[in-house]
Amino acid sequence: MTGFLLSLHRSSTHKSRTGERCRGFLNAANSRDLIMDQGSEMSVITEDDDGDTKRFYQRLCQYEHHVLRMTYEYFQDDLLYIIRKLSLPSLLHELTSRNIPDLEKFKPGTENDKKTLIRNLLEDIFQRGRQAVTALWVSLHVLQKYQCTQGLKAVLEELHQRGDILVEQILLDQDGPQLLPELKNIQSHHKKHLYEITHELLENNPPRCNHEELSFSFCTRYVNLIIFSTDHFRERYENELIKTGLKHAECLKKKQNKFLHISPDKIFRWCHESRLVPHMVLVSGVPGIGKTTLMQKFVYDWVKGDLYQRFSFVFFFKFRELNRLDKASLETMILGQYPYLWKELGNILQDPEKLLFIFDGLDESNHTMDFTSHHLCSDPKEPKNCGHIVVSLVRKSLLNGCSVLMTSRPTRLASIDCKVFHRIVEIIGFFPKQRQTYFENFFPDLELAEKAFTYVRQNETLYTFCYLPSYCWIICTVLSKSFQPTSNDQQVSLLPKTVTQLFAIFVANILSNHSLEKSGAQKLLQSIGWLAEHGVMNHRVIFDHRDLDTFFLDNKSKLISSFLVESAEPVTFSFLHLTVQEFFSAFVYYAEYSPEKLQKSLTRAMSYPDGRCEIFLRFLCGLSDASTRSILTEYLDKQADQASREVITWLKNLILEEQDLKEGKDKKQHLLRIFFYLFETRNKVLVQESLQSYVRIDLSGVHMSAVDCTVLAFIMETCTYIEDLDLTGCSSGLEGLERLAPALHNLNYLSFSANDLQETSCIHLASVLRNNPSLKILDLSDNRLSGPHFRDLMEALSSPACRIEALFLSSSYLQDVSCTHLASGIWNTPSLKTLELSNNRLAGPYLNDLMDALSSPVSRIETLYLDGNDLPNASCTQLASVVKNNLSLKTLFLYNNRLSGPRLSDLMEALSHPACRIQEIRMGDNGFTEEEEEELQKLETRKPKMKLYY
Repeated sequence: MTGFLLSLHRSSTHKSRTGERCRGFLNAANSRDLIMDQGSEMSVITEDDDGDTKRFYQRLCQYEHHVLRMTYEYFQDDLLYIIRKLSLPSLLHELTSRNIPDLEKFKPGTENDKKTLIRNLLEDIFQRGRQAVTALWVSLHVLQKYQCTQGLKAVLEELHQRGDILVEQILLDQDGPQLLPELKNIQSHHKKHLYEITHELLENNPPRCNHEELSFSFCTRYVNLIIFSTDHFRERYENELIKTGLKHAECLKKKQNKFLHISPDKIFRWCHESRLVPHMVLVSGVPGIGKTTLMQKFVYDWVKGDLYQRFSFVFFFKFRELNRLDKASLETMILGQYPYLWKELGNILQDPEKLLFIFDGLDESNHTMDFTSHHLCSDPKEPKNCGHIVVSLVRKSLLNGCSVLMTSRPTRLASIDCKVFHRIVEIIGFFPKQRQTYFENFFPDLELAEKAFTYVRQNETLYTFCYLPSYCWIICTVLSKSFQPTSNDQQVSLLPKTVTQLFAIFVANILSNHSLEKSGAQKLLQSIGWLAEHGVMNHRVIFDHRDLDTFFLDNKSKLISSFLVESAEPVTFSFLHLTVQEFFSAFVYYAEYSPEKLQKSLTRAMSYPDGRCEIFLRFLCGLSDASTRSILTEYLDKQADQASREVITWLKNLILEEQDLKEGKDKKQHLLRIFFYLFETRNKVLVQESLQSYVRIDLSGVHMSAVDCTVLAFIMETCTYIEDLDLTGCSSGLEGLERLAPALHNLNYLSFSANDLQETSCIHLASVLRNNPSLKILDLSDNRLSGPHFRDLMEALSSPACRIEALFLSSSYLQDVSCTHLASGIWNTPSLKTLELSNNRLAGPYLNDLMDALSSPVSRIETLYLDGNDLPNASCTQLASVVKNNLSLKTLFLYNNRLSGPRLSDLMEALSHPACRIQEIRMGDNGFTEEEEEELQKLETRKPKMKLYY
């Protein structure tokens, strides 16, 4: 819906800033700070750099000074995002090794947050000149081998592949191509027309809600996007609103960082996956996430000259409006929308590469579109079905060279072949800061805005759903009524605690402004409900007059117009939002009870593999709660309580069926859905009785949004008998951990491996350790825990309440400075028997602290993993001390280090010592020489009971 606002996240003027500085660079190309002799630049390369790094460096040397700095400025926003996902200490170490001095002020742990530090670092590098810029690029090139993200890979490849061409594109997007005077005049007319219809953003208001309409300028608005492969959409089978909630976790994506952060000014940037500059781009997003608003902003920015001036003309169409056309030529389609172009349209279409076509709302199109079809048109004057014309544009048979930008809901993408698009991006909604900004924009009174946001922030359910702009709108609409000043004789409006209550209050507030008698209002609500139910079950969100007649609805009714939005010709109707439709589809079973219809609907809802009824079922369960139903009690059927009992019986049977499912991802996702149903009921007795056999919860591999974690936290708080919780690979992120941490009290085993946890997560993990004395095994592998807050985790490990026996921290980006905190944890945790530290970067001066602790008599560690830590030969002496002095140590893993060298003899001697209790040691991939392998063979002979792998 166009009324639901997008994020105020950062300024969209980056493009214009880039253009201004580009001109400055061209003028400054011979300035002193840009003139570096080859000898000084060679210091950027070190002896340890491999051939690939040196070749990348040589490529940078070929760029002219202004090219290198213009591209650096072009990538500033990308670098800010990318470096936040890397280890900042590692980057600073690389820069220092490449003779870039005085970087101490950018180390984490100072007063500034990480984002500010990185922004200052990037500006500092920029000001230092060519050598520093080159050193940064080379450092990032090296780090990608250890900490590669999709974004870093894409940026480095774009820089390497495009070079001088990229500069030309930057300038073209700033100034645009040359046009003949007559085309320049018509372009100005076209831009003025588009400005009038795009310069303001109006927020929808449901009738009879007390809230003034707001309009906003687009001057500072922009949205974050994430890149996907087309296969992603084919895997969707849950309701699209729920499925996209987890994009907040996926956009940061656990250890592999698969997805690329991209801003609107770079939608048409070079794509490293397809290895071309995309011309066909698809924007996906759930209802209410802001697709139409993004397209409106895109056009507005082009009109203002801030975005993609490479396009001389932009044509904006909405599929809903194209539905009224049967057959038409491309020229007819354009002139129907922009009649003033009739005289010059032929000339305009002569240069397709200067044209952009925007088509909004593929999911609303009634036209058949087969993107694999071989029956295409090539003549812009030839009348064809509108869908045929769109496909021909995308397939490049019509106006070859033009660009197409299209939007769609994810559910439509599952039924089409998306391979024809060069790039697919998805809008992910609001991050926490943008949620607060939305409230501040919605409420004219800042004090009221703060009061409303504070309430929502304290309600985890409502807050986590605020990632979706449409939910923010409905929540603010409800709270604007609830928080209105009241006189002493007025009853304070209810404040919602669940999503079902939120929509019940939303409906109740609208009903309270109507003068219809109870019976009349109830009859209308039943008709609206059956229309909604018909749409949900048949995957329909657009209705016409025939549908309204079928369900005895008069579109002239003021009450109906409060919930249904009427479009222009051809006249169609849709609910204010898909979730409003889903609420009514559930509410109707309590407003007009029919046991036959209810049972049939429950069976039918579970039969759909695409999850279209998921939200419907949640609302159905939510309305089984008497206190929630009471909000709309005067519109309920007399047998509403019986409907509630039938829903609860169905839910109990569903749980029994889940227990019989085979183990696998489907079983886990089914269990999570059941948790949501139980959560909405708010019936803790039902939860305890239904889940009493669940001692172990395994949701590994199931992506967990913050909303999912809120629901799981409710289950964990209610079912205190659960002992094991496996959330490996769930991508829950910091916000998800915040929701879960207070509910984890009685566990023996907990895995948060591969959950995109950053070092600030250590604060919440520390709380889990302090408040869970029964916890024995904690797996935090494949996260990014390095940083000053790692100390909090280790201090909690040392607390008297902690009884941890096994701690897994492999691939956690720990640096050698972490060794001091690890040592403290070992000194003060006598229960610790297994410590997994593989695939970190612990080699360095602080490694001594860790080795001293491991060598101490207080250490009770029996199994130690130090694989893949780049341990040098000098470490053998320290390892020898551990082997000789730690009488508890039985198993030692040292794969994939650099232990070969003269100090290896120290370790060999320690392993041969009678006091050594090692039973198994693995030392493969350490670059041993033939002589060293012979010595290892002799050690096997001397210690036959010790298993030695090398």
